[in-house]
Amino acid sequence: MTDLDFMELAEQLLLAVEQGCDRINDETDCDLDSQRSGGMVTIAFPNGSQIIVNLQKPLQEVWLAARSGGYHYRHDGSCWRDTKTGSEFFADLGRSASEQAGQPLRFAPRQA
Repeated sequence: MTDLDFMELAEQLLLAVEQGCDRINDETDCDLDSQRSGGMVTIAFPNGSQIIVNLQKPLQEVWLAARSGGYHYRHDGSCWRDTKTGSEFFADLGRSASEQAGQPLRFAPRQA
């Protein structure tokens, strides 16, 4: 994958995370605060915890840092997969966000 391909796919992922936070705020009583700074999105929860999603361009990876741990994802041609477990990024983000929010939350890739 070229650096340009990575950046296009990674930008779509970051936009999906931001839009997911907006949707969750509209559809639930959970009050997520998402802040974008370059290649990083920080999701702040009402209890003070955070999830950080950031791009690692030299490695062509997306990193997720949550209370449950740190995870690295690479695009496999169809979706972002954990480099150790093979789990899908948005499923992991939803699981981590649900744990930190204390209620079920769902994130999904952007729809074309």
